[in-house]
This record gives sequence, structure tokens and C-alpha cells, in this order.
Amino acid sequence: MPLTSCGNQAREEDLSRTAGQVKDMAKVVRRHVIEMIGEAGSGHPGGSLSVTDILSVLYFGGVLRVDPKNPSWPERDRLVLSKGHSAPALYAVLAEKGFFDKGILPTLRKLGSPLQGHPDCRKTPGVDASTGSLGQGLSIAVGMALATRLDGRDSRVWAILGDGECEEGQVWEAAMAASHYKLGNLVAVVDHNGLQIDGPVAEVMSPEPISAKFQSFGFEVHVVDGHDVEGLLRLFTSLPRNGERPICVVADTIKGKGVGFMEGAVGWHGKAPKGEELVRALTELGKVNEQ
Repeated sequence: MPLTSCGNQAREEDLSRTAGQVKDMAKVVRRHVIEMIGEAGSGHPGGSLSVTDILSVLYFGGVLRVDPKNPSWPERDRLVLSKGHSAPALYAVLAEKGFFDKGILPTLRKLGSPLQGHPDCRKTPGVDASTGSLGQGLSIAVGMALATRLDGRDSRVWAILGDGECEEGQVWEAAMAASHYKLGNLVAVVDHNGLQIDGPVAEVMSPEPISAKFQSFGFEVHVVDGHDVEGLLRLFTSLPRNGERPICVVADTIKGKGVGFMEGAVGWHGKAPKGEELVRALTELGKVNEQ
């Protein structure tokens, strides 16, 4: 077998192995999300579950350069969860990554907890930006990308937005700035699940076509299945750390992914499962120690 074929085979085997590990971790994260929100009695399960695979690939697929023992490491990559209401997924990922003790996950939204309903970078290790006011995260990421360039670092900045959030005009001001300054160290990922709190995005105030809009603003655009872990791994690991222009990944996802009765149901945007619903969801997801 030619050496190049051997190399390709080894890479495929490595990717398959990593993808399997990421999928297992995503299952664990989804269970954490449901347990946390169920315990809190409030929260946003739909968008947390739709973004889980994306976050799992970033943190457990060897994509993000971070150090859980040194959350403020200057050379780290940054992640801005612009759709801050999906914080339970980020908290679960950060805890499993080792940024803080998993034992505090059940304190979500409780008074005095570092795990509030939206991320707070002053209180939660691993959170790079306080978010929650929709439409602002990409602007924060643009500032970070500019700052790392001025500091002479090759750090990359990721911003995760919701598709409903793309109705906000500030998103497009930030996109214009990112293109103007040729921020090749910036990656915007759109969690494209088609639903927002008031209903289908296309009916509330359609920002479509999102991919064409980002392209028209000068971004290099990729459209992917946001639940295809192998596909996400291939794409994310192939992106340049500092190319000629900013990148946008439009990830097609399913609101509530992983819990059958929540999938594609707008009612689960900001509603906590209780009683029998909570039992059903956790039963469907399986036990963490079985992963």
C-alpha cells in the first residue's frame, strides 16, 4: 500500500475514533442539560440541545486550543456563546472538560451560583464573554479577533449565534466590520434550527438566506449538518487559523435534538421539563455511566 494511502487510512481511523468519543460525550452533555434545567425549574432546553454537538466537537474534538487548568491563558482560543440562553450546554461542556467541578451543575440558576441563566465571564471559569442580550456576541468576537491580532497572537475566536438572533441589525454591522478588517482568525457558527421563542424564524422576521448574506458580507461560508459529528470534525479541523477573510459556518440543526418529544417543537425553547416529562427525557437519553 502506498505511504500516502497508509497516511490517509490512519487519519480516517483517528477521525473515526475521535468522532466516537465526541458522540459519547455529547450524550453525556445532553443528559446534564436536561438534569440541570429540570432541577432549576426554568431554562432553555431546545437551543441547548441543538447546539450540543457543535460545542462537543469544538471542545472534545481537538479543535479549540484551551487549557482548563489555566482558563485565562493568553494564547487560548476564545469562544463567545452569543446565544447566551443556551448556557446549560456550555456549562456542561466546560465541566466535562475540567474547567470546574461537575458537582456544581445542579446549581444552575440558583442564587449565588456561578452558573446563571446566561454566561458570566466574571464568575464562570472558561466563559470568555458575558452574553444574553441577543445580537451582541459577534461584535464582541470581532473585538477579540482584532485584539489578538494586535497582540501578535495566532489565537482564533469563535462566535456561536442563533438563526433567530440574526434578525438583529448589530449582527450585520459586526459582519461588515469583520470583513472590512479581514479577520481571518474569526469563525461565526450559526445554530440554524429554524425556531425561536415566538415561532418559526421564517415567519417571525426571516433573515434568510443566511449563508448568502454572510457570503455577500465577504465571509467564506460553509453549510453543514450540525449533528454530523464526523462532518463537523472534518470542517472545523480543516479551517485555517488565520486566513484571508472571516469564516461563517451555517450548521443546520434540530431544536431539542436528542429528546424525541422536544425535537422541532417551538414550545421547548424556554420551558423546563417536569414530572413525567423529565423522566421521559432522561430515560430516552440514558444514564451517564452507560456512555
